[in-house]
Amino acid sequence: MARIAGVDLPKEKRVEVGLTYIYGIGLKSSQKILKEAGVNPDTRVKDLTADQEQAIRKAMADYTVEGDLRREVALNIKQLVEMGCYRGLRHKKGLPVRGQRTKTNARTRKGPRKLVSKSKEK
Repeated sequence: MARIAGVDLPKEKRVEVGLTYIYGIGLKSSQKILKEAGVNPDTRVKDLTADQEQAIRKAMADYTVEGDLRREVALNIKQLVEMGCYRGLRHKKGLPVRGQRTKTNARTRKGPRKLVSKSKEK
């Protein structure tokens, strides 16, 4: 079983796709890493040799991944909130940050609807 950057890669998947299970590595960077390491992207994760795994780790050395990247992103958001800029306020209120409309949609950020019922008339 290949364990790279603290993540167990799925055995049956191609290495190219398996590397994308690491936070911070997408398909393009995965292809770039494999090319640099000299590993065939069509190889299955279970078929990797120890030398190939080591070559992949060496090629990934200059990438920020997993815990370090998560920490960096969290610190960036915290900095925006502390500054009190518009994006920071949107993060703080749990609203969309990048200019999306909120009159309709935005349910992912806002959460389930909170019903405001009519007051009873006498």
